[in-house]
Amino acid sequence: MRRSPQLLFSVLALSISAGLHAAETQTFNRISSVSTVENLPPGQPQETETSAEIIAVSEDGNTLVYSDSPMKGVGLVDISNPEKPAGKGFISMEGEPTSVAVLNDTFVTGVNTSKSFTEPSGYLVQRNINTGKQMWKCDLGGQPDSVAVAKDGSFVAVAIENERDEDLNDGDLPQMPAGYLTLVPVKGGQLVCAEQKKVEMTGLAEIAPSDPEPEFVDINSLGEVVVTLQENNHLAIVNGKTGEIINHFPAGSVDLDNVDIEEERALTFDGKQPNRKREPDAVKWLDDERFVIANEGDYQGGSRGFTIFNKQGDVLYESGLDFEYRVAQAGHYPEKRSGNKGAEPEGLAVGEFNGQRYIFVLSERGSVVGVYRDTGAAPEFVQLLPSGIAPESAVTIPERGLFVTANEKDLIEDGGPRAHVMVYQMMDKAPEYPQIESVMVDGKPIGWGALSGLVADPEHDGILYAVNDSFYAKQPSIFVIDAASKPAKIAERILVKRNGKAAEKLDLEGITTDGNGGFWLASEGRTDKGIPHALYRTDGKGNIVETVPFPPDLLAVEKRFGAEGITRVGDTLWIAIQRSWKDDPENSVKLVQYNTQTGEWKAVRYPTEKVDKGWVGLSEITAYEGALFIIERDNQIGDNARVKQLTRVILADAKPAPLGGKLPLVRKDVVYDFLPDLKAQGGYVTDKIEGFAITKEGIAYAVTDNDGVDDSSGETFFFMLTKEGKPLNFNTLRP
Repeated sequence: MRRSPQLLFSVLALSISAGLHAAETQTFNRISSVSTVENLPPGQPQETETSAEIIAVSEDGNTLVYSDSPMKGVGLVDISNPEKPAGKGFISMEGEPTSVAVLNDTFVTGVNTSKSFTEPSGYLVQRNINTGKQMWKCDLGGQPDSVAVAKDGSFVAVAIENERDEDLNDGDLPQMPAGYLTLVPVKGGQLVCAEQKKVEMTGLAEIAPSDPEPEFVDINSLGEVVVTLQENNHLAIVNGKTGEIINHFPAGSVDLDNVDIEEERALTFDGKQPNRKREPDAVKWLDDERFVIANEGDYQGGSRGFTIFNKQGDVLYESGLDFEYRVAQAGHYPEKRSGNKGAEPEGLAVGEFNGQRYIFVLSERGSVVGVYRDTGAAPEFVQLLPSGIAPESAVTIPERGLFVTANEKDLIEDGGPRAHVMVYQMMDKAPEYPQIESVMVDGKPIGWGALSGLVADPEHDGILYAVNDSFYAKQPSIFVIDAASKPAKIAERILVKRNGKAAEKLDLEGITTDGNGGFWLASEGRTDKGIPHALYRTDGKGNIVETVPFPPDLLAVEKRFGAEGITRVGDTLWIAIQRSWKDDPENSVKLVQYNTQTGEWKAVRYPTEKVDKGWVGLSEITAYEGALFIIERDNQIGDNARVKQLTRVILADAKPAPLGGKLPLVRKDVVYDFLPDLKAQGGYVTDKIEGFAITKEGIAYAVTDNDGVDDSSGETFFFMLTKEGKPLNFNTLRP
């Protein structure tokens, strides 16, 4: 096989160094999650859309409060046992909640009641956190966004955004009425609506000075409010007691080089975005002098990272593409957002754990959280945390060593994951995620995602190869993986080429070695889209040197879901067909055999599990020591997942027959259940476990497909199969 020993040695050394560093420090790991569905009111259909957007925590650290815009209310979660969070109830509001914050034993919520963009309205309501009883309600005179409570409980700051209509004049500014900041005093623990102050913010920004749109607020211990005016690319510091504007300044811009800016179904970090406006969303004070902003962008910019300022407007630190590159290395880069905001850092949280301050940066589209240690100078990267789909906000609970994210996306209409609240805990151990990541090459990350097939190098133990599927149609690739590293390292990407260019019309779902330094690849076809069902042999550099179309007898019974895995036994290739085709009896699929010397095609039938919901099919096939090992899975997620298993078919008992006639049914044995591995990190069970490989030493690895982070959490699980805490050696499973 093609090898780059020096590269792999360097990757391994880097991995060991990173692992030692992680082991010496405290890190966060996800321990649990809870779906917002648990808080649906009695009688409400389970199919009702819900969300967890802005989240806060009670003073005792045991109750979470989150805003739920689709349900027009606020949900509560009991985390007295953080490993088993539970829905604690739902409180309906008269309008759309935009933010929530805790004030003593109450919570305050900004609620949007606007009739239109030109007639904005809303109120601030205070309710008891234990009973839900309403105490005070203040008319705000406009559409609220962010809400923050002063640390001494003396006032509440509300950003009145009066947001623009993005469909009017292409969303161009100005669009009246203008937004502003509202300061509501608190006396005796209660809102004093009659004494609220309106702080005008017109005339401050260079961009649309007549139409400020305050987005986010935070308050330091001096009672100073920092306000982001996102579309105006501006920042303001306000005295929270008097309403005086202490200082204001532009958020500025960043020159971005080697950034992915084309949505072309490939990850190409070679573009430029000069003078890119930061356009911050969330903002958090680090101390009384410094604050950090998340540069999401919304109007004319978005610089894809985060920046630390002081109150004088000096930039103390600019992350540039550091965060975006780390997101890409973990396989979470949202290619479909390349031309706009990339990883889209939107939310922030700051907390001090064991005397050390941490910055948490939330990637809305990458569905991941970056953790940085605040050093007082340049922050030190600690880790990435997997989150649900579209983390909108987060809260720290340092006294309990907890960190919590609210993930707003609910894909119920698409049959996908629901919105979740996820809980993490600080631990004296190495990070459990990511389990696989890529290295940097020439200062840029190897972009990857949607891993769909896996095979082990027959000569070098711990070296694996994977392929990506058609999500990256313009970049079909073979990835070289050092599985011995922790996390595993994608050390190289080999582009699959035809006539020197990226091969088109491929949907790579399986890979195996050809015995001569190259590979056989299985492509799942779709005749209706012009993608052929075929096998491809490449050399070690990814050049296609042979194409084998599916035979007419097989195509005559074609359905959409074709080859999902390929493996080699001598001169014979075995191909797993994902789902039943037209001639397959119910609850059965084909294992197809192709002889590379004679060109002969044969097949057997494989029995699939019966399920009450969804479908069951095959995702991978791997030959080892006289047996075929097959991934059989359903298409269900979360609590509905039932079948995520590895089975074994003894080769001596699999006697294929010619296509077009009666095919024998093979017998299978279930040898491994993947569900515990998919549940191990405290999230929800993903549906696509798609790759499996066994090394020459008998150690097995599996990988999931993250769908290119499209309507997906982006999480990729790559793990060694174990039994009773030790590696499962497949030599013990020989027939």
